[in-house]
Amino acid sequence: MFTGIVQAVGRIHTIEPRGGDVRLTLGTGGLDLAGVVPGDSIAVNGVCLTAVLVDGPVLAADVSRETLSLTTLGDLRTGSGVNLEKALTLATPLGGHLVSGHVDGIGQVLERREDARSIRFGIEAPPGLARYIADKGSISVDGTSLTVGRVSGRTFDLNIIPHTLRETILDEYRPGTRVNLEVDLIARYLERLLLGDRAAVPEAQGITAEFLAEHGFSGRKTGPDA
Repeated sequence: MFTGIVQAVGRIHTIEPRGGDVRLTLGTGGLDLAGVVPGDSIAVNGVCLTAVLVDGPVLAADVSRETLSLTTLGDLRTGSGVNLEKALTLATPLGGHLVSGHVDGIGQVLERREDARSIRFGIEAPPGLARYIADKGSISVDGTSLTVGRVSGRTFDLNIIPHTLRETILDEYRPGTRVNLEVDLIARYLERLLLGDRAAVPEAQGITAEFLAEHGFSGRKTGPDA
């Protein structure tokens, strides 16, 4: 588990193909690796990876074919910047929100514009994630815990302050940049719980208008003002 508070920006040193998947070797920038050993978890652009080598300020991690296909790690090149965070402990301040490091989908930056000293980004989420993204809710973008601004369909707005721009790779975003998205854990589990026994049915759909109607949520107002 992670908090979404990026601890350092690293840089990719090498990308070594290994039998269909790859091994990433990266410089960890200012990340404190004291106590980090092979087998520990590190979030790299929001993806939980297992360190297989720790050598001074350099670490290596293997990335499976599935992870390459479901995240943006396959887009990385030598020299690419990456957000880094060590796994949290029971003594870690939870400054962001609970982040698992399991990417839910890939979004795309649609817009970047200045807003006083901040930068506003418009990001489009894949269709299956839109229902989990809410105004003022939390979302992890490349491992950075952020607060959602306005939401319109699949597109949501982010207001990024100068500190976050300096301490993460977000300042490198331009229209067309692909980003790893992880939605709030609570939203995912809440939907599953609301399904009740239907969750055990393989073909069961998520929360739909029909499902709500079946359970008494008609959408009609009741009471004296109805």
